[in-house]
Amino acid sequence: MSGMSEPESVIHIDPETLGGAPVFVGTRVPLQALIDYIRGGHPLSDFLDDFPTVSHSQAVAALDEAKELLVAHSHR
Repeated sequence: MSGMSEPESVIHIDPETLGGAPVFVGTRVPLQALIDYIRGGHPLSDFLDDFPTVSHSQAVAALDEAKELLVAHSHR
């Protein structure tokens, strides 16, 4: 299966980083910050402006991962 590996997660969980809260890989920005922005009705661009260490592709990938987990969980 050459080239068909699972894409790596853009979310990292480490007990030594923010007490184990999920963060964007290579940053200390918690995933919860993105969720709070979206829930608060803010556009993705506001989040990206306020957290420049997170790329647009990372934010979109994180939302996609969350969606996949929710969809998978709903089919149990």
